[in-house]
Amino acid sequence: MADRKRVLIVEDEPLLGNLLKQRFESEGVEVLLARDGEEAINVLRGTRPDLILLDIILPKISGFELLEMMQADPQIEKAPVIITSNLGQDTDVQRGQTLGAIEYFVKAKVSIEELVEHVKSVLAGMNSV
Repeated sequence: MADRKRVLIVEDEPLLGNLLKQRFESEGVEVLLARDGEEAINVLRGTRPDLILLDIILPKISGFELLEMMQADPQIEKAPVIITSNLGQDTDVQRGQTLGAIEYFVKAKVSIEELVEHVKSVLAGMNSV
């Protein structure tokens, strides 16, 4: 299925990560799941996701550090990034946008359904390659 979209979810909270994975898979989206920033880098070195759903507070390598590494390393596949984090201060949102995130959602302020629908609309807006 060439038109099936692939999302990399970088989330260290197992319950939320698995819930998002199940929701996206039920929508026909292929999901790659990384539990920390280091694992996410390894996935990105070998795979090209259509979108990255990125938590900021992660073990080993933070979401912000991951974004910085993506910008600095041409070996890492680039994809649009939507940040989902409990960090909701303006400085955090600004830093995420400065590092290239297309959107920033505060987990406490968005439901899983809203997030899934939003990601689906972003994916639908992408041209299939």
